[in-house]
Amino acid sequence: MARAARSRTPHPDPPRHPLHRLLRTSLDGVSALPAAVRRAYRSRRTAPAATRGGPPRSTARTAPAALPGTAPRRPLRSALGLMAVTVLGAWLGLVLIGGVRAPVGPMDTSMALRPSLTGGTRIDVPPLGDLELRSHYAPVRLDVGVDRLDPVRSRALVDHPERFAGLQDEVTHDVTRATLGLALHSGAAVAAGAAALGLAVYRRPRRALAAGGLALALLAASAGTAYATWNPKSVLEPRFSGLLSSAPSVVGNARNIVSEFNVYQKELARLVTNVTKLYDATSTLPVYQPDPTTIRVLHVSDIHLNPGSWRIIASLVKQYRINVIIDTGDTMDHGSAAENHFLDPASALGAPYVWVRGNHDSHSTQKYLTGRPRVTVLDHGGVARVAGLRLAGVGDPQFTPDRSVVAAGDPAERTAGGRLADSLRTQRLAGTPVDIALAHNPAAATEADGLAPLALAGHLHHRENTTLPQGTRLMVEGSTGGGGLRAVQNRKPAPVEASVLYLDRTTKRLQAWDEITLGGLGLSRAEVSRHLPRENQPGATPSPSGSAHPAGGPSASPDGPVHRPARAPSGGPR
Repeated sequence: MARAARSRTPHPDPPRHPLHRLLRTSLDGVSALPAAVRRAYRSRRTAPAATRGGPPRSTARTAPAALPGTAPRRPLRSALGLMAVTVLGAWLGLVLIGGVRAPVGPMDTSMALRPSLTGGTRIDVPPLGDLELRSHYAPVRLDVGVDRLDPVRSRALVDHPERFAGLQDEVTHDVTRATLGLALHSGAAVAAGAAALGLAVYRRPRRALAAGGLALALLAASAGTAYATWNPKSVLEPRFSGLLSSAPSVVGNARNIVSEFNVYQKELARLVTNVTKLYDATSTLPVYQPDPTTIRVLHVSDIHLNPGSWRIIASLVKQYRINVIIDTGDTMDHGSAAENHFLDPASALGAPYVWVRGNHDSHSTQKYLTGRPRVTVLDHGGVARVAGLRLAGVGDPQFTPDRSVVAAGDPAERTAGGRLADSLRTQRLAGTPVDIALAHNPAAATEADGLAPLALAGHLHHRENTTLPQGTRLMVEGSTGGGGLRAVQNRKPAPVEASVLYLDRTTKRLQAWDEITLGGLGLSRAEVSRHLPRENQPGATPSPSGSAHPAGGPSASPDGPVHRPARAPSGGPR
């Protein structure tokens, strides 16, 4: 009997090989799966039956709290948690697997959607810098990176230059196809990221699927917002950050952009074409060819004895092929005779130099500059013709470094501006209207409203661009000297600011302008922002050449709010 009992006890032989053990384990799991499914099914079916059978009252009251699958007691908290998991998972999906690579013309590019508070498009052009376009407002930003120039496709363009004629259509087709692929890939990325994180957090497939579906809905809502706020004209006003020497070639020619604008796709293609030309077969930058029908004016102001400003101005003159430099004063700091030799480089900057006196420039400074080669000094409403432009200017009536004289303030500035206005009226009656009015203080420059289409000033150490009530555009330049040598006293260096103005050679009207901002002391990157006045926007009706009023009136100007500039006290530290 003992032998029989021992024989009934199972003693399986050990597997002869590890593969046998793995196969045996798998078969046991498969055979046990139906029983587990049946138990789960019966538990779900029998619980309600037991309730219908009338369990004790105390059990019936406590059973719903113990039943699986009941609704949570805090649905709002659960929904917020699901939303947080969805957003985080979608963001991780975009960052980790949301990018695509696509050929665009002769270039290999990478495209990706990135979470953003302001939206827009950023085009990275290493090593030159990047372009930012305000193309849309949505919680996602389109990042486009130019990875490299394909040697085979670029060589085909070099060998067959006639292909440049169809390059824009090719680029448009490539961008459209890449954008569609990016949309599909991004949808899969956000759904996968949200579902994976939902599964890791909740460990329930239904919750994971809900997170993935919610992520797709959020992406679709973001796409709808981007479509509703899409601005096809944003390519006309790009912002470039990078090497200053590359800005004219990357941003493009102002006159061509204004006159040749048709649709966004073509402008995007032209923009990519400009970048392509930078990556030519010899890896050299093309020479910037300025439009011969525009006059390029470099507006600087408030240098305040910063010796580095002369090198910056000379570089801008060379890169942008400037026709005339206009300095609206405060070139000096104390106006002493010992400082006069600081002005010697003004004659050798590569372009005519027009200057009006600021409140830190003395009459000794003005006398030193008068008569120097290629330098024109304007005062008392005097008029000069330089580089095809008729300019009139007035010097600042106050010399604030002289503490023995009480500053007269804005009334003195408006009196000086009145002399400028009288000169402008005289020139208009004589049939020789002035194109640009110059003054250091904006309080004086505003007196030229309605008498010249453009007025330039400084003094405030920051930019202001306004359209005055009678239609004159007043452009106040920041400090081209970064606040001068006193900037080292500040915790953060003040930026160096200048502007390039593009004027039509025939009408002398402003076509576009570039705002150039350089980092302060110790910084080397530059930012260039392109702007267009309303009358030169595509589809706008240009104003008559004899009127100083822009199309649409002052209240319709889109390039800045219409208000008179804030005025700093004339006797202040500036």
